[in-house]
Amino acid sequence: MVTPVPESGWSFPFEESLHEVFPALHDAQSAWLSQIDSLPAPDRKTHELIRLVCTVVLRNAAGIARHARVAAEVGVTWDEVLGSIMLTVPAFGMLGAVEAIPVARAGYDAAELPEDD
Repeated sequence: MVTPVPESGWSFPFEESLHEVFPALHDAQSAWLSQIDSLPAPDRKTHELIRLVCTVVLRNAAGIARHARVAAEVGVTWDEVLGSIMLTVPAFGMLGAVEAIPVARAGYDAAELPEDD
């Protein structure tokens, strides 16, 4: 079962405890992850959908919500998010995908979309 997204304020659920014990390691890991986020290919929409699918496969609720939210913020439609989740079914089964849908929807709906001019 997919677990609910924590309300800790950290991007990832493990960050607070890691930062408390090993702040330099946490800082280094954050820098490393930011470099992954800045890779030039694929485009940002595809990047977020790939990371979303990976978190669905891992059944990581916090990751699902996060990448669905960021996907929305970079212009991915809900149908693209839903279609990407369903692409996991043939290889990884229906249950993980079905459990991911409401978590992804909550993340997607929490997105802060840019205002239209």
